[in-house]
Formats: sequence, C-alpha cells, structure tokens
Amino acid sequence: MKVTEHSQYRLKIDVFTVDSLPMARLAEYMAELAALLGERERVHFSHLEAGSAVLISNVEPGAFPKVEERVSQVRQGSGPKDAMQAYKNIDSMLAKDGAIAVLLSPTESNVIEFPGRLRPKPVRYGPFREVGTLDGRIIRIGGRDETIPVWLKDGDVVYNCNVRGEDVARRLAPYYLSGIVRLHGRGKWVREENGTWKLEQFDIDDFEVLDDSPMSEVVGKLRAVEGGAWHESDDALSDILGLRRDGQDRH
Repeated sequence: MKVTEHSQYRLKIDVFTVDSLPMARLAEYMAELAALLGERERVHFSHLEAGSAVLISNVEPGAFPKVEERVSQVRQGSGPKDAMQAYKNIDSMLAKDGAIAVLLSPTESNVIEFPGRLRPKPVRYGPFREVGTLDGRIIRIGGRDETIPVWLKDGDVVYNCNVRGEDVARRLAPYYLSGIVRLHGRGKWVREENGTWKLEQFDIDDFEVLDDSPMSEVVGKLRAVEGGAWHESDDALSDILGLRRDGQDRH
C-alpha cells in the first residue's frame, strides 16, 4: 500500500466505547502506545473512532518505515526494550480492564494482538516443606499453647516461627532481643504468582548462637591466638577476605 500523508495505526479495544472509556485511562493507553510506536515527535494522536474505542494514531510519511519496522520487531518479540515494555504494560492494563485489543496498520490486518484478559493466569505453587535454617534476632517469644510462637527478624524481614516443647523454648528465651541465632527446622514455602517465594510456617527443632562481634574484635581475637601469624600482618581483614575468595575459587 502506498504511504499516504498520514498513515494510521489503530488500537482497537473490545470492551470500551467512546462514551465508556474514562479520560484518565485513555491517557494511559495513549502514553504506552506512543512508547510502543516510537518516533514520538512524528506520531500524533488523531481521534477516537465513533462507537467502539479505537485509538487512531497518524504517522508522518518520513517516520512510517521506522515505526513499521519497530512494530514488526515487537510482534516478533525482538523489539527494543522500551517498546517491549510498552507492549507488556498495555497488555497488563487490558487484563485489569477485562479487555483484549489488536493493533492494526494500513499495510497489514492484525499487526499485534494483545491477549489481555485471555492470557494464562499466574499459578501459585506449593506449599512445599523443606528442612532449612533461618538467621536473625528474636524479637518475640512466648505463648500459652503447646506450640510456642517465635518471631525472628532478619533485616527488614520478620519470620513467624513456632517451637514445640518447652526445652527448646526455654533455651531460646535468654536470647530474646540479644544476639543472633540460627534456627534449625522445617519450613513451609509457597511460590507466589509473581515468582517470589514466601515462607508460611517454620517449625523450630533446635538452634545455635552465632557470633555477631564486630570484625575488628574478631581480628583482635585472631591476633591473640598463640602460634598464629595474624599478629604479623598489617592488614588482617584483607587476609581474611583473601582466604574467603581462595576458598570460593576452589569450588
């Protein structure tokens, strides 16, 4: 087809009409469509077609070949990063709106299809039970039931754990808000729809106390060891890190 003065791309959304598409949502679709098409200074919004919600974009003749190539690459899944992100954003918006859409060009019928509401739903996996450990500081312990709750904080993350039996709970109690411990037990994990893993439950079998002394204090203790050569080093910390790197290189 011969390129006209204003070659048009048409984004047709199935659930909206001109009267039902909110202006704010229209602006969001227009912004993402502009990012997908590229050549922002030479692609212009024209109008909404009467009846169904069809966004009409006019492409200046000199920019049309670049836009056409860009759209073709997006359809093949090999478009520029910003164009592919715009495609994903449009599809996510459509899914939230319960809609599907198609991008039409003057040279082809169906250029890009957006599955929107028809795309496969994310799957949540689990729960899975696995033996493991958790490190952190105890910020809560106690309870009257057979299962005693223990809250463990590691940075900004708080794990809600349980310990069965008074013996382990009694031995844990002195470390409430004091020191770093490593809990040994069995966790129940689920894989969320977004791909992240979430710990739903952790049953404590035992624990050990970790040394959270400052590095300077650790180095001082090493230098005080009889028969050692740490006191001869001017930079014991670098020596320690060097040993760590050497150990990693061997694996």
